Amino acid sequence: MQRVIAYVDGFNLYFGLKQSAFKRYYWLDVALLARHLLKPDQQLVATHYFTARIRDNGHNAADQKRQNTYLEALTLRGVQCQFGHYLEKTRTCRKCGNTWPSYEEKMTDVNIATQLLHDAFDDAFDVALVISGDSDLTTPIRRVLQRFPHKRVIAIFPPSRYSNELKRYATGYLTIGEDKLRASQLPEQITKPDGFELRRPATWS
Repeated sequence: MQRVIAYVDGFNLYFGLKQSAFKRYYWLDVALLARHLLKPDQQLVATHYFTARIRDNGHNAADQKRQNTYLEALTLRGVQCQFGHYLEKTRTCRKCGNTWPSYEEKMTDVNIATQLLHDAFDDAFDVALVISGDSDLTTPIRRVLQRFPHKRVIAIFPPSRYSNELKRYATGYLTIGEDKLRASQLPEQITKPDGFELRRPATWS
């Protein structure tokens, strides 16, 4: 039985769903999605989800609550979440010169690369599923396959996300279809050990 670990680029997946107008699939069980991508002789042994928590800007409390609910739900389903951070940048309008703060997500690709290499050296998987269309992950994938030619790394492209570089250097690739998204939704409500119920956000329907 081949051991499989899934590495999920949360932002790449989210914006792929958003661009595809797939809001109804935001309540996605990424571990179940990974299981739906397995072959009969494979077993999922871990799922890592990489993201950054939304920063408070005074106007996004509802967004923060939805994200926190979702991350709690994933954790209860056995998903291991790892967090990067946001870097504040100042943007300037070229026409009027006005400035405003903007936030750029950092560390997700580094965290994915580090975990992938760590697991490869620990011989924790036979097959890695990298769910992302970010070409920045090409180098760590190449390094894993060069150092461990018996292992396989499959690039799994979210909807509306694609990378020729990942396609070129990964062992294989595929694009997540709507059927897999539909079949991989979390339960409408999940009960925590303390009895509190997590529910799909009403706007994610």
